[in-house]
Amino acid sequence: MNDKLFDTAPGFDQPIAVLKHCHDRIRKQLKTLDNLLAHLPSHGADAAAQQAAQSVLNYFNKAAHLHHQDEEQDLLPMLDANAQGEDAALLLSVKPHILAQHQQMETDWHIIKSQLDQIANGSAAQLSRADVERFSGIYAGHMAIEEEQLAPMAKRLFSAAQMQILGEAMQRRRGIGQQTPAAGGIALADLRLDYGRASLSEDDTLADPIAQFAKWFDEAMKAQVSEPNAMSVATASKDGRPSSRIVLIKQYDARGFTWYTNYESQKGHELADNPQAALLFFWRELERQVRIEGRVEKTSAEDSDTYFYSRPLKSRLAAIASAQSMPVGSREEMEAKYAAVEAASGEQPQRPAHWGGYRLVPERVEFWQGRQSRFHDRIVYTLQADGSWSKERIQP
Repeated sequence: MNDKLFDTAPGFDQPIAVLKHCHDRIRKQLKTLDNLLAHLPSHGADAAAQQAAQSVLNYFNKAAHLHHQDEEQDLLPMLDANAQGEDAALLLSVKPHILAQHQQMETDWHIIKSQLDQIANGSAAQLSRADVERFSGIYAGHMAIEEEQLAPMAKRLFSAAQMQILGEAMQRRRGIGQQTPAAGGIALADLRLDYGRASLSEDDTLADPIAQFAKWFDEAMKAQVSEPNAMSVATASKDGRPSSRIVLIKQYDARGFTWYTNYESQKGHELADNPQAALLFFWRELERQVRIEGRVEKTSAEDSDTYFYSRPLKSRLAAIASAQSMPVGSREEMEAKYAAVEAASGEQPQRPAHWGGYRLVPERVEFWQGRQSRFHDRIVYTLQADGSWSKERIQP
């Protein structure tokens, strides 16, 4: 007997096959909608019609949006990061249509959903053929584009490690396979992920590290990396004791990399004693990190004013109210201080003298691209005495 007794779904180790399986389930529900159109005129909202309507509601209310998120948040960004030449041109052409179709399908679904809700509870027996045909038609065209163009591209471009990343993201979205560690936990030494999304050669990088950073930052934005502007700032006290924290970069240009904070915080005191610091950006989705080392200086009062007054009102009030890094008795004490500042400042709080910008002027910049078997690519730029940059590969 060759026929399978039941339809088995592919595992998330085959994420493209899972996406195709989702399409098959969508086609099944669209067929149910078509059958329902034929059934209602003769039988009304009987038990069979109610069951059919509920089946369609269950799928499109619970599962369809996860499928769209798989594409918008994982598949398309990964294709963006990998596609080149004809693949990149094709992706540029079809991606806006894919995203627009998602929005249209969501709108059309809500129209049909209101009709199905009434059929499912037996209160009405009307289902618009025009609405169903429009919904089914856009889904059919949408799935054809993905199966004929995007899926083959992903299979060609993605490495086994990338397929693993995609599958794991899809699992997390559904809460599948998130197991509680066994007694004693999992050994840290056993936690590893092999990289393999891209490579980096000397020829791939631009002559100026700021321009190269801008290129990578733009790619991180397009790939919808989670908080691409988040960076670790590492400082050290005058006796060499290091500390680090995550802040958000607010500007970068030929002068350096700028963020804003309280000058009287721990990092402020450390930078006053030792103005050398290091920044680190880590973009996991692209398997990239950028390390930047150099001297830190304060931005001008004009620059600090410009940014401070661009912030939301509550953020400005918080900057005034918080004595950053200093001990406080309770959350209630902090909130009372905030309320007092809010009452005193009104709608136009002034930038306090202890709050402003820092700019790291780079002297060394390293671009790291993860590779398989921990044999990573590392390209380092070093500032020369004449203001030019040297560039070299260093070993992983």
